[in-house]
Amino acid sequence: MESRQAQRKNEHLSLARKYYDQAHASHPFDQVRLVHTALPEMAVTDVDLKVPLAGQLQLSAPFYLEAMTGGSQTALTINRQLARLAAKHRLAMATGSVSIALKDPTARASFTVIREENPDGIVIANLSSGASLADARAAVELLDADALELHLNAAQELVMPEGDRRFFWLDNLRELAAALTVPVIVKEVGFGMNKTDVAKLAQAGVQAINVSGRGGTNFALIENRRNHGEDFSSLAQWGQTTPEALLEARAAKTGRPIIASGGISSPLDVIKAGALGASSCGVAGYFLNILQTAGPKALDQEIANWLAVLPRLLALQGVSRFADLPVMAAPVFAPELYSYAQQRHLL
Repeated sequence: MESRQAQRKNEHLSLARKYYDQAHASHPFDQVRLVHTALPEMAVTDVDLKVPLAGQLQLSAPFYLEAMTGGSQTALTINRQLARLAAKHRLAMATGSVSIALKDPTARASFTVIREENPDGIVIANLSSGASLADARAAVELLDADALELHLNAAQELVMPEGDRRFFWLDNLRELAAALTVPVIVKEVGFGMNKTDVAKLAQAGVQAINVSGRGGTNFALIENRRNHGEDFSSLAQWGQTTPEALLEARAAKTGRPIIASGGISSPLDVIKAGALGASSCGVAGYFLNILQTAGPKALDQEIANWLAVLPRLLALQGVSRFADLPVMAAPVFAPELYSYAQQRHLL
């Protein structure tokens, strides 16, 4: 029988699938339009999809497989399938939280399978922002990871019946960023960040910041379903959307790579995120839903389609490099996002 932690990982996978449609009922990137360029004056072959991730790491495309799962037999199967696709399409892949593998040796295979299936690709380990330096080094070593992603999940923890109730992370993040030999990425888990958060993380020395906004997998909904003592359904719409969080990050002007995740579900979303200042995008729930409902062949085809469509969309904007989107593209905001940006003094 699997451990309670492994069972919790399986619950997360099951509930993510159950609540997928509800979590994606509205699409925040519909609040962003890009102005058409009738004279691109370039060819699709001029487009270079490579983008920076963190430190010296460079991605072959402006999106990667964001943290999804790990720690159970079901997770092992999913991670094997994802890692094979990451290797085939030369995409980076982040793991779910490795903490379970550091406590339970039987859970390690569900993580190490990622490196086994993708020996030469970029693999990003994942831990809580409260992780010790020893655990951080162990997670990196377990996966021979190229970077470590540390997640911020206060809203999730507060809804979890067994979750933490104290959140003092900044000093620890500063220590880990200074001590580790791999780049440190700090990400939210789907509730976004504000400009002060982003500035503080940059000052703490982290190499990249993933604003991970509302619009994708909703851990408030998931953990509320598991919580039989209190009702936190009022948090179903909690947090900044990913476009809102990107505008917050842009206003912080840190110079750090900003990663967008949370509701990225099309190549056009990737382009819109880039126009709002994202240097790359992490995709989790959308790809996981395809894998769970239609299988690895369907996800293989979807990823191939993204890689084919993205250069054409960049050419349509007259942009040869993803990093040029914030300067070259012209986003127009729908009233809700425009009002948010005005009230937050982000424009």
